[in-house]
Amino acid sequence: MTERVSVVGLGKLGLCLAACFAKTGIETIGVDVEEHVVQSVNKGISPLVEPGLQELISSLGGKQLRATLSHQEAIDNTDMTFILVATPSNQDGTFSNRYVESTLQSLSQALARNGKAHHLFVISSTVAPGSTENSFVPLIEKHSKRTLHSGFDVCYDPDFVALGDVVRGFLEPELIVIGETRQEAGERLEALHGKVCQNHPHIARMSIISAELAKVSLNAYITLKISFANVLANICEKVPGADVDAITRAIGVDKRISPYYFNGGLSFGGTCFPRDTKAFIALCKKHLQNAELIETVERVNEFQDQHLAELVLEQAAAMRGKSVGILGLSFKANTPVITESPAIKLITRLLKHDLRIVVYDPLAMGNTKALFNEQIEYVSSAKECLECASYCVITNRLDEYRLAAENYASDRPLTILDCWRLLDPAKLSHRIRYIAWGYAPQTSPGRAEAAAG
Repeated sequence: MTERVSVVGLGKLGLCLAACFAKTGIETIGVDVEEHVVQSVNKGISPLVEPGLQELISSLGGKQLRATLSHQEAIDNTDMTFILVATPSNQDGTFSNRYVESTLQSLSQALARNGKAHHLFVISSTVAPGSTENSFVPLIEKHSKRTLHSGFDVCYDPDFVALGDVVRGFLEPELIVIGETRQEAGERLEALHGKVCQNHPHIARMSIISAELAKVSLNAYITLKISFANVLANICEKVPGADVDAITRAIGVDKRISPYYFNGGLSFGGTCFPRDTKAFIALCKKHLQNAELIETVERVNEFQDQHLAELVLEQAAAMRGKSVGILGLSFKANTPVITESPAIKLITRLLKHDLRIVVYDPLAMGNTKALFNEQIEYVSSAKECLECASYCVITNRLDEYRLAAENYASDRPLTILDCWRLLDPAKLSHRIRYIAWGYAPQTSPGRAEAAAG
């Protein structure tokens, strides 16, 4: 069977997913509520910044991949619809399903108007365990006037991709989790992934509620691992001679740990990890389980932000010019997303003090300016940021920052706080005072490459 696929929600993940389907020859319709997004895609212009996405949209937009505002068009012209819309946090930390539910209501009403025998709905948004069976299936039945298995099926197919690497993540995933309401639906979805994947990922098929819990659990576990590495970095900062990178590289080789997401450094941010951590805590409390382990993760993350600000303010107090440069504004490299970014939280704290703040990021300047306006200064290159600052914080791992620091030629003294040990002190000008996050002041960081993550 040649599937025709629609993807509802052309955001940071949904548009990449739709483009990856289209790239492999699958007829794909993308649906979004924003008219400018639809028009942009149909003109072959990506409305989002994500490595590799513009190349795909340039070749596919308006052709193999079409975008529309119409849920009816998606139902009428495709066999399978992926829903990948936002599920933001409620005040109690639980996921809000309002966008998923409104999308499913509209799609189901469209299905009621269509005479086709069957449609497969695939939920890919991160949701609380139980959402599909207790909310989504009854909602579809109500508005489609059909029953599960006879007029439609539902699968849960969460993404495990990371911003800045989304396209590759969909084309070469390590893991695919399929929650299915019945075997036939899971088989169709597995076959579709087989057409898209350029590798041979592990495919785990299970009940829908198990798949929902697997998605939330994986992200919660990753934040636990990040937090342990951060605690280790904080210890190394107090123990002269200790090398956090040497330690994480060594013990990360153990297959019980693995090297990924195991670098001591700044707090985790972005749209997923902070949200999913809160959701896991809420899930534990809902089922009367102890949530202390993940609550500690939140406290460690908050401490990293506070510790960074205290370190910068302590150093700034001794500076003459009191100008602080920040290289890296997004929560991680290669994305414009500043949600829960350590750099943004640092700027917020620094603005309470009499400091000149100069910033640069190749992708996140627009989002940062929309947040801070003229309270801080924006420059056009990493080189300019270094030249304007007395003290510079490198918050992201980007070669542009490393090269700018290594080529620093000004006679002005400069202190650099390197939060991810990106730089090699031996390659820096004698005018630069180098501080590596997670190392005691008298300890020089090792130069071997840090573990991936």
